[in-house]
Amino acid sequence: MLTSQRKKIILEKLAQDGQVLAKQLSEMFGLSEDTLRRDLRELDSEGLLQRVHGGALPVSPAIGTFAERNGQESAAKRAIAKAAAAMIIPGQVVIIDGGTTSAELVKQLPPTLEATIVTHSPSVAVGLVEHPKVEVILIGGRLYKHSIVSVGAAAVEAMSHIRADIYFMGVTGVHPTAGLSTGDLEEAYIKRALAARAAETVVLASAAKLNAASQYAIGDITLAQSIIVERATDAALIAPLEQAGVTVIKA
Repeated sequence: MLTSQRKKIILEKLAQDGQVLAKQLSEMFGLSEDTLRRDLRELDSEGLLQRVHGGALPVSPAIGTFAERNGQESAAKRAIAKAAAAMIIPGQVVIIDGGTTSAELVKQLPPTLEATIVTHSPSVAVGLVEHPKVEVILIGGRLYKHSIVSVGAAAVEAMSHIRADIYFMGVTGVHPTAGLSTGDLEEAYIKRALAARAAETVVLASAAKLNAASQYAIGDITLAQSIIVERATDAALIAPLEQAGVTVIKA
């Protein structure tokens, strides 16, 4: 069998099962694990899967530029954002992450909302200018242009003084065993730090991000108390998250 044929079968099995293991692939093809690990490395370098210890997971598609991602799954993001906005109680201190779904969340907030919103996203902060009763705390630092958010030591230091009621987290990957992940190391640190400053963490996740992984782990799936998904999400994607102890809210 040609290498290209073998890789095609690997990708088909990954799409079907949601993960592949090097040992199982070795037995299936009758080849050494080293050979299959090389296949997985090459597929990873092509952006077709995300390697993890012992095998691989589907790669998150949420890796384009902000402008590219902004037009993807717009209806789903709008529904998820609307459900998230409904969770905010007047008077709360709320952390809103960066990203396209978070930008949509701001649009869904009622103009009469009274709350304090903390964000490391300049886009989110500017989007709240027309909310006269919202106090906005903008966390500064180095601008990570992919997600248009502040990252770095200065941002982490600023977060250490905040105690929030709820944190709406954006991610690029949600997986029951690989956990929550994103495509930048510093952004992963920031998200973990924000989660530590909130009484409750809610992940905003469109279907494309479920059962997928990115390079940098934010934390275990239980770092979030709830995950908001679109109503039409396949039950097979939701069940493992609920089994892990996370509440799944259908928007």
